[in-house]
Formats: sequence, structure tokens, C-alpha cells
Amino acid sequence: MMEPFQLPYQNYQRGDLIIGGIANYFGFVFEEMDFHEHPNTKLIDEFFEVLKYYQNTLSLVFAVKEIKENPNIVPNMTFGFHVYDSYTNARMTYQNTLKLLSTTERIVPNFKCEKKKNTIAIIGGLDFDISLYMATVLGVYKIPQIAYCVLAPVRSPELQPQTFYRTVPNEKYQYAGIVMLLLHFQWTWVGIVASDDENGETFMQTLVPMLSQHGVCSAFNEKLPAISQGLDNFSFLELFQAKSSFLMASEVNILVLCAEPQTIAVVKWMQYFYSVAEDVAEKSTGTVWILTAQWAFSSETMQRYYDIQAFDGALSFAIHTEEVQGFKDFLQTLNPNSPNGDGFLQAFWQQAFNCLFSASNGHKENTKTCTGHESLESLPGHIFEMTMTGQSYSIYNAVYAIAHTLHQMHSSRLKRRMMAGRGGLDPPKLQPWQLHSFLRSISFNNSAGDIVSFDENGELAGGFDIINWVTFPNQTFSRVKVLPIALCNDHCQPGYSRKKKEGLPFCCYDCASCPQGMISNQMDMDYCFQCQDDQFPNKDRDQCILKHQHFLSYAEPLGFVLASLALVFSLVTALILGVFSRNGDTPIVKANNRDLTYTLLTSLLLCFLCSLLFIGQPHPVSCSLRQAAFGIIFSIAVSCVLAKTITVVLAFMATKPGSRMRKWVGKSLANSVLLACCSVQTSICAAWLCTAPPFPDVDMNSLLEEIIVECNEGSVAMFYSVLGYLGFLAMVSFTMAFLAKRLPDSFNEAKFITFSMLVFCSVWLSFVPSYLSTKGKQMVAVEVFCILASSAGLLGCIFSPKLYIILLRPDLNSKDHLILRSK
Repeated sequence: MMEPFQLPYQNYQRGDLIIGGIANYFGFVFEEMDFHEHPNTKLIDEFFEVLKYYQNTLSLVFAVKEIKENPNIVPNMTFGFHVYDSYTNARMTYQNTLKLLSTTERIVPNFKCEKKKNTIAIIGGLDFDISLYMATVLGVYKIPQIAYCVLAPVRSPELQPQTFYRTVPNEKYQYAGIVMLLLHFQWTWVGIVASDDENGETFMQTLVPMLSQHGVCSAFNEKLPAISQGLDNFSFLELFQAKSSFLMASEVNILVLCAEPQTIAVVKWMQYFYSVAEDVAEKSTGTVWILTAQWAFSSETMQRYYDIQAFDGALSFAIHTEEVQGFKDFLQTLNPNSPNGDGFLQAFWQQAFNCLFSASNGHKENTKTCTGHESLESLPGHIFEMTMTGQSYSIYNAVYAIAHTLHQMHSSRLKRRMMAGRGGLDPPKLQPWQLHSFLRSISFNNSAGDIVSFDENGELAGGFDIINWVTFPNQTFSRVKVLPIALCNDHCQPGYSRKKKEGLPFCCYDCASCPQGMISNQMDMDYCFQCQDDQFPNKDRDQCILKHQHFLSYAEPLGFVLASLALVFSLVTALILGVFSRNGDTPIVKANNRDLTYTLLTSLLLCFLCSLLFIGQPHPVSCSLRQAAFGIIFSIAVSCVLAKTITVVLAFMATKPGSRMRKWVGKSLANSVLLACCSVQTSICAAWLCTAPPFPDVDMNSLLEEIIVECNEGSVAMFYSVLGYLGFLAMVSFTMAFLAKRLPDSFNEAKFITFSMLVFCSVWLSFVPSYLSTKGKQMVAVEVFCILASSAGLLGCIFSPKLYIILLRPDLNSKDHLILRSK
């Protein structure tokens, strides 16, 4: 079996995630057309083109362009798109929908032959039947479909409600609006016109009973045949003439029309046939058309010169729109000479400006050549508009709905990864079905300030505008919104909630600003609500913004300064250790226990370096190591100081006649003190890591606009036990050094150790209240500062006098001087 004829009209742009689209550029194609029998036929002659529909595709392209230029919406991912035409034809719609799901040019269902094309959602279609054809396929794969058809497809087993969404309000508001509009003007004698198909039947079955209930009579309920049902049949022309005579000559002045594109085309042809047959001007004066929201004031290419004043004064329902900044500038950048993957552009340009590009096949005589510099602004409004139509606006919102859904998924995944202690977020491997739970609850403000959200039926939460169309002889028109708002008071804007006025009816209310930390994102909300834990309210309190991660980073000034200090002090310590190693045989080094000196310098070097574990994003390894490393290494340093002090005291006690302390003096005593003191701290840290080790955690609530990424200490008691033991060692060292400070002071470290322990204790006593009164990276910075300050205090107080003698006063670094000072 041969594959269907491959039509060329598509628009494609690559990206990590692809938004598919089924557009309606061509009005419709006849079912009888056989592409295999006429492979060389010029396709442009086989269709009725509605050029205005091309703007729908451009609005999708423009929305994707905006999103790609905004790194805050979908970070670490790029959007692309792939748009095909439906040709308003079942066969082509099914084929092109399957193409969107295939990763190669050849349709291979249920297989992914290429990983580069990841279609995440599909937008379309314009008509309810096209939407139904698409949903029949997409519902099977649970792929989100966001349609912009005014009338929803009839629910069926093929159409799964949970996969189908519309950026259009429910049509029930439109039916109620027609009734209210007629009652407002006291129009009670009307004609109902719809297409002769299932859609038209549904329209009449719904509207006519509602009109009867409110005292509005229908003079006739007329069903019009579609052009595609037999334009090539001469009997069809006779039917057209009969219908046009009845409809155009009717005495009924108010005509309610289900304004589907094909129905509008039929009405225009009927007006034309009637005017020709009766040799009269087309009937327009005295007739008021009331049109449904499918109406877009568009004309097919064959009707481009039709007098649009036949619809002057018409009232139509319309999808609410606002002006989108930048769209007009985007349209002016279109270049048909360089379409950049847009297969629609040159075909549109030729039909819109009635010209041909020189490279086009079948160049006809007396047809001007397209330059590509023609002005889109010169086209009449029923051919093309420079501002977004309701359909284009719906597509624009559909693209942003997908983008904001992915943004929420990204935020949710990021939160879960932080809770699990895994740093950043890799580019997500998304499946289309994963979007549904987020898409149903999405709510955001688009760039024009409108709130976009879906109701429980997956339809746009909102209503329709009523537009009065004013036409002019030069084929231009303007839209005028009608019907004043009848409210007791103004609406409460987002950021406010309604507050009942005492003694007045429920429709009268005040607007109260949302409390701190809460928002309202829709008009006339009864209450404000809190953002999710990983979000915070903006200043207007009408939108939630994703919180930034808060931790002490190397990239920020505070983290950079602390890290630089740690490295500088480490380098200084290493240099001092080198100096002492080279002068290890000198009296000043040997007199103060050379091995303890080396151990102390090494432990101080590691103390400076371990402070780097506190800087940067917390990870399970860094959280587990940093406090234990700090506690053990610091205990070694303080134990060395204590061992030095004890050695000094015992050394002078051993010099007394008959003293029994002489046998205790030596390396074995110092090593025993060092080992005993360090073993206690090591045991505390081991018990801490085995029972309740530190782990990465997030604090969502302490800071309004940031998520604190921190290390949870696991057991606070163990943390303070480590600090308490260090304080105990420092106090013992301070006491011993203070008692020994009056001993003969040639090379005596006691007074320097006394001062260093005074600095050490002062730093860590001030640490506790500072640590408890800060949050986030400031708390980490306090601890890093205390580590650096206390280590630098030990280094400076104990070793600077010795460095002075070794480097600047070598004459004092002698055994004779040592003996002299000891006497």
C-alpha cells in the first residue's frame, strides 16, 4: 500500500523539547481528491486558502521565540516546534498527527528512531472535528493536546478528557451570552443559521430551547450545506440559489449564525448569488448578524474582493484578547526570501500579494513578481492583521501554558533533589504524560497581563467579549467592545481578595490587599492563598516566583574572601613549617619539643584547609566530613598546645633537687597527652557519625525569597559536645599556661600560649550567640570565620616570636643564650 502524498507545507525549528502543531492554513480540501492520480497537480489550486489563518502559526513561532529568550521560564532546555497543516481533512489530519509523533520522515508508530525529536505536547486544532481527529490519536499516547476550537469535540471513548485542554472558555457561556444579548436589545424575533452537520445540529438543539425559555422566538432554523459537500455539482448551485433567496430576502432582521469558517464562506457566496440573481445590492441595511466566537472576519482567497460591508454592525462573541507587545515587530521581520524552515511563508506571500516568486513553477503572464519587501500592513484586515486575533492569542497562551507547566515540573524536581541531597538538576528526561498533573492546575499571568488557567474541564477559566464590527468602504474594519459593566463596585484585581460590605448585598464588596506571604492570582477571589514552599509572592502579591538557592558560594564576595583567607593562611603555615624544618636543630626549635611543633603546624594547616569544606553547595560527603574533620583536627591542635604547656611545667619542676618529675619529662609524656586528648574527640565524632550524622537539608520558610540549602547537623547535642570538648581542652591549656607564665622565659612558650588560648576562648565564646542568631550562609560564614580567627590566633601568638628569633635575631638562637636566660 502506497503512503499518502507528502505535502510540503510545514514549519519546523529544532529544540530539546518540541511543541507540535496542527494548523489550518488551507480552508479545506475535497475528500474526492486523489493525490496519487494527480501527483503533478499544483496543490495551490486545489484548496481554498484562508490567509488569515497563517497568523495562528506565526503566534506559535513568536511565543516559542519569546520563551527561548527568557532563561527564567524553562531553564536548561530549549524549545522547538513542528507545525503541519490539517487541510481541514480527516485523512491529512490523521497523517500529520502521526508525523508529529514519529521521529523520522516516514511514519513509524510506537517507535522512537531518533532521540533528538522529543514532542512534549501538541496544539490544535481550530475546528471541533479536526480537534477530534487529533484527539483520537493523541489520547492513545496520553500526549497533552491544547486546542483552540470554540466548540469542544463531543466526548467519546477515543477522546480522553484528561489529555485534552482548550485555551477557550466553555461554549455554555456563549449560549447564555446570546440569550442575554437578545434580551438586552429586546430582540425576540430572530432567525437561526448553522451548518448542515453534527456541529450545526448541536448548536440548534442547545440554543433554540434556551431562547424559548426566555421568550425569544426563532422565525426559522436554517441549515446551510458546506461547500465541500459538492461545489463541483451543478445541482449544488441550484440549492445555493434557493437558500440564498430565502435567507437574504427574509423579513427577519436579526440572524444568529453559528460562524464556523465554512458556514461563513457559504453565507458570503449566498449573498453574492442573491445580488447577481436579483440584480440588487447585497442586503446589508437593516440586518444585524449575531455571530459566535468562531468568527474571525477572514475571507478565503476566492473571496478577497468581497465587500465586507455586508457585515457592518455585526455583533460577535470573541475570545478575550490583549495586545501582545513585540508581535507586530516580529511580523515585520518575516522574509519570504529566507523562510528558515517555514514552508507556509512563500505560499502565503504569493496569495496575499497576488504575485509569484521567480523560482515558482508555472509562472503566469501578467502576474507580478514577488520581491519579498511587500508590506504586510498594506493588506486588508480580512486577509491579514498585524495584531493577534482571538485564535492566535489562544495559541500564544497554549504555548506559554506548556512552558509554565515545564517550569513547575522543573521546580518540583529541583525541590525533591535538594531534599534527597543531590545538587543541581540535570536536563529532565520528560514524558508527555507527566505534564498532565501540573497542566491541570497551571495558573500564570501572560505577557499581556491576562491570567491563564484551566478549570475542572480543562478549559480556559474565563468568558467571552462582545464585539461590534464597524466596516469601511476601503475593506478595513475596527472592533468595538460593547455592553457596559453593571457592577456594584470595581472588580478586585489579582493581589486582592473580596471582603464583604456589611449591610449590603453579596455583590457589593471591598477589596483587601493579600496579607504578607500570600497571593491571589485571579480577579474577585474570595481569599488569598500561600505559595508553595519553593516559591514566594512577588511585590504585587499576584504571582508566585521560584525561590533561589541560598548557600555560601565561592562565587559571591563573602565566600570568595573567606576561601582566599583560608588559602593564604594555609600557605603561611606551610612556609612556617618549612622554616622550622630547615632550622630543626637550632636550640629554639629543640627547646620547645620539635615533634609537637611540627604536629601543631600540620594540624593548623589542616584547620585552615578544612574551612573550605563549609563553602559551596552542601553535599552528603561535605556535610558528613566538615564538622568531624574540624572537631578532630582542632582537638589535635589544642592538644599539642596542652602537651607543650604540660611539658614546660614538668621540665621546670624536674630541675628542682630531689624531684621525682624527672622521669615524666620526655617525648613519651607529650605523645601520651596528645593521643589521650585526641582519642576522646575522635570517639565523640565516631559516635556522632554512626548514630545521627549530618546531612544536606533545605529550609523553605526562614527566608522569604530564598531556599536555604544547608547541612543539618543531625544531632545538635553531638555538635555542641564537640565544641564543648574543644572548649574544655582550651581552658585546661589556658590554666596550665597561666600558672607557668612566671617561669624563666628563655624560649618559654607559656605566656604566648596563655595569650593564644585567651584569643581562642574569646573567639569561640562569641561564636555561640552569633551562630544561634543567624540563618543560612551567614551562619556558615560565622563558623568559618571562627575557625580561621582561632587558628590564626594560635599561629600568630605561638610562632611569631620564634620566627622573629630564627629569621631576624639568630644571635639569640644559641645554647649559651638559653643557659643564660634560664639562670
